[in-house]
Amino acid sequence: MVRYSKLPFRELVRRYNCDIVYTPMILADVFASSNYARECEFSTNILDDPVVIQFAASNGLDLANAAELAAPFVSGIDINCGCPQKWAIQEKIGSHLMSDPETVRDMVRQVKARVDVPCSIKIRIHRDLRETEEFVKRALSVGVDFITVHGRTRRQKSTEPVSLEGMKLVKEVSTVPVLANGDVFTMQDANDIVAATGVDGTMSARGILENPALYAGHTVTPWECIEDYVDLALSYGTNAFIFHHHLMYMFEKSMSNAEKRTFNSLTTTPAILDYLEEHYGLDIARKRVERAEQKLNRNTNNNVDITS
Repeated sequence: MVRYSKLPFRELVRRYNCDIVYTPMILADVFASSNYARECEFSTNILDDPVVIQFAASNGLDLANAAELAAPFVSGIDINCGCPQKWAIQEKIGSHLMSDPETVRDMVRQVKARVDVPCSIKIRIHRDLRETEEFVKRALSVGVDFITVHGRTRRQKSTEPVSLEGMKLVKEVSTVPVLANGDVFTMQDANDIVAATGVDGTMSARGILENPALYAGHTVTPWECIEDYVDLALSYGTNAFIFHHHLMYMFEKSMSNAEKRTFNSLTTTPAILDYLEEHYGLDIARKRVERAEQKLNRNTNNNVDITS
């Protein structure tokens, strides 16, 4: 989820039954050393709770320095041990760490010594699941608070099915909550994985990009959800590239190929808004009035008369 799970999107998925949200993967050394990077990479507010900040790091010191700066504003610190991109492996971060369990163990230990919020790891499995079991046990030995396991090795493509066996093993050897990641595109997928592995919950990345209302039971992104995202993105100020790409994901299953070619060629926020207004009846002003009225009604209904 590099770039794509920033504040507007996190607020969006909370409206559709997502319980815990993560920031994009952030480079710990840059975050710790640059105020500009901190301002660009992480923003939050009172509604953004619980939120887990996910760091990529190659050593415990950089990670702990970043964690200490972020801790007052988040509900948890997550160590990314799963990113399979070549640049990440070359930098000895992400899924490179699956071959370096002692560094991950030291990272957890240093974060736990410096901050008072939960510390988790997001891992992949090994071809030899005995290595995965040993990896998990080392992290548990220094007090990792929960684990997310992506059910593929770092070399497997996303088109290959996840290993339910691998995710089940991580749950069986763990003494902390375990979340499963990979191939969660519908609530049925999530329920099936929980039933097969016994994990405590599921995480979605590609699936929730395509359908932010996934955990509310929708199989295709509803128009209301798209309207909500446009409203939030405009309110918070989202750059045109991210704004466009989120919408491209959300329309993936509902637009014809011809319509996709037209929509995907748009390059500016005004052009995107004009297209949605003309072809879908987008009306953000109306949407904002409706949401204000809903909020007012909720507040009115929650009032308690204590007069006698």
